[in-house]
Amino acid sequence: MLKQRLKRLELSDVFIYLLGILIIGVVVIGSVATLASGKYAMRAWFDLIVFGITLGSIYALIALGYTLVYGILRMINFAHSEVFMSGPYVAYFFADAMGRAGFIEQNPILALILIFLIAMTASTLIAILVERIAYRPLRHAPRLVPLITAIGASFFLQYTFFRLFGPNLKVYPDFKFLGASITFGDFKLTYLQIFVVVAAGIFMLALHQFTQRTRIGKAMRAVAADRETAALMGINVDNIIVTTFALGGALAGAAGVLYVLVFNQVTAFMGFFPGLKAFTSAVLGGIGNIPGAMLGGLFLGVIESLGPTLFLDGLNIPAPYQLKDAVAFTMLVLVLIFRPAGILGERGLEKKA
Repeated sequence: MLKQRLKRLELSDVFIYLLGILIIGVVVIGSVATLASGKYAMRAWFDLIVFGITLGSIYALIALGYTLVYGILRMINFAHSEVFMSGPYVAYFFADAMGRAGFIEQNPILALILIFLIAMTASTLIAILVERIAYRPLRHAPRLVPLITAIGASFFLQYTFFRLFGPNLKVYPDFKFLGASITFGDFKLTYLQIFVVVAAGIFMLALHQFTQRTRIGKAMRAVAADRETAALMGINVDNIIVTTFALGGALAGAAGVLYVLVFNQVTAFMGFFPGLKAFTSAVLGGIGNIPGAMLGGLFLGVIESLGPTLFLDGLNIPAPYQLKDAVAFTMLVLVLIFRPAGILGERGLEKKA
């Protein structure tokens, strides 16, 4: 079997595998050098890992929207990053009004729940509108056409919010109770970090239970497996597609609120980089695979937070954290070299696509 694989290897394959080995070598040498230097205390590593898990939880929630749509339609919804942006942007005006009225200070938990509901509703409605106006008329068009349409829808939503609400940053009101922390010896966790991870985990668990245990969830899996056969069995494919976009939109809206709780501001262009990282997470985990999207998000978040310091500091590279995006996408390349379908992706996925 090994001989057969060696015979099938082409020069390009050899080059790719050598590149992967080179990346692994740099990662190992840099990590050993950084740890041997003793420059960073255990608390610093703990803080980086916790921040990475927090960020990764948000990426995972956004990535679920990409992977849900791809699983059903075999297309990448590049407008999803603006669906993510729109929810917290709309909710900002309600949050600002509640903050000015003193409602957030008096009832912070109720105010936070209302913000989540508003953001998730806004993102869901925009996701449904995008599907109905931009994608449904192109359902049977060549695959490149909806892809270009998705990019156009993304720009349209960005500049619509930009023109309607202006270029200035919108700062969310502060939830003071989330700023408190719990201390374990030298280690500290803020309530905000705990809340983001727990909330994201609840949403991901809810989606998993929905897709595995409800009739609509089973219908979604049937449509993802074979759309034509599912239609012959009496499943309303259009309704399932709308439900898929609605679910992805709701999760993006929730992720948007968690994101602004961490970074405390919204802009019309805030969705681009988180959306790009979330798409990367979906590819890392295996596009179309729900557990894979969750795992990919957490993996990318930890790598983005921990990787620059761990991999590059020992190599005496100045300001390594400024290279966090390069490190994150290099890890994507590394994973895809050895697992082309992603960490949990199916073998031969390209044939299905």
